Amino acid sequence: MAEKKLETSLVNAGRSQKFTQGAVNPIIQRTSSVIFDSVAAKRQATQNRAKGELFYGRRGTQTHFSFQAAMTELEGGAGCMLYPSGAAAVSHAILAFAAAGDHILLTGSAYDPTQGFCDKILSRMNMTTDYFDPMIGEEIADLIKPNTKVVFLESPGSITMEVQDIPAIVRAVRRVNPDIVIMIDNTWSAGVLFKALEFGIDISIQSGTKYIIGHSDAMLGIAVANERCCVQLRESSYLMGQMADADTVYMASRGLRTLAIRLKQHEKSGIEIARWLQQRAEVAAVYHPALPSCPGHKNFIRDFSGSNGLFSFQLKEKLTPQQFTDYLDNFHHFKMAFSWGGFESLILGYQPEEIKMIRQYGTPQRTGTLFRLHVGLENVQDLIDDLAEGFSRISVD
Repeated sequence: MAEKKLETSLVNAGRSQKFTQGAVNPIIQRTSSVIFDSVAAKRQATQNRAKGELFYGRRGTQTHFSFQAAMTELEGGAGCMLYPSGAAAVSHAILAFAAAGDHILLTGSAYDPTQGFCDKILSRMNMTTDYFDPMIGEEIADLIKPNTKVVFLESPGSITMEVQDIPAIVRAVRRVNPDIVIMIDNTWSAGVLFKALEFGIDISIQSGTKYIIGHSDAMLGIAVANERCCVQLRESSYLMGQMADADTVYMASRGLRTLAIRLKQHEKSGIEIARWLQQRAEVAAVYHPALPSCPGHKNFIRDFSGSNGLFSFQLKEKLTPQQFTDYLDNFHHFKMAFSWGGFESLILGYQPEEIKMIRQYGTPQRTGTLFRLHVGLENVQDLIDDLAEGFSRISVD
């Protein structure tokens, strides 16, 4: 039989008979206690507790096992760990492999809470973090120290959307020290548009809150690890009390079934709006990985199988405080909210000084206001009209 395409894999992953028990979808199994009929049964369950068998609620139920099997298959890993949020997945993946005295290299375009975790929590544990330019490529080798234990990537970068040269970075890290654990926040790709583990990355992390769940109504963190790192990540996360509830995990499983078609629509509408923005006189640059204007576009074309609805654009000028407020407060369809990946369109704005604060590397001076869009599933012309009205609010006659 020919290899299954993504759409078919998403529909079928994690839906074996043992998980569905004859239904279309995996069962929702809620429990804290697992009852054993004998000492022998308890002993057997204890021995198999890490093998996807019922042992204790915090280890998971069939609901969890079905989704973990699906994500392991989709990302080509050896195992999948679940967390109550994407931020929890990030922090506990790092904690599983770094200890006091260790050094971490973190992309300077990482998600702000990831930076905050390293600066405010790990620093208290005597761990140091250095930030690097996301476009560093093989020159990352010059930043590796004898005590470097983790290299943490995120591509595209949060807010500014740089697409890293992952093969070059992995190649350089492995050449200097093959024992370093390489992790990536792979949320933008939903784990399916960029197959991180195929590129030599050890752990692919994402916020299932975003595209996996897809409806902005639940939070989930996911980490898929290769064979080298799977056991240590799993046991460390378990000892730290990390888990997700069965109902949320069920919603994530259901989200997988429509993920491909949703991503395609987000991509189609996002690119159409990005190209429209490129034609606006007010816009200096559009940072959409699928467009040549985005840093690392060639890396995107080489390494990714598609895009989505999340990108940024920068104005030629910095808006005044009143213009900034007028622009953001009066949209009809674009709502201001953190997170993204749901069916609704979102917008966030950043003044140049804010970008400087959250980007931990030297970049060309950004003088214009920057906006991050998530293009949802609304009619694309309605969204364009909404943005056009926004520009009219900040125009100067």
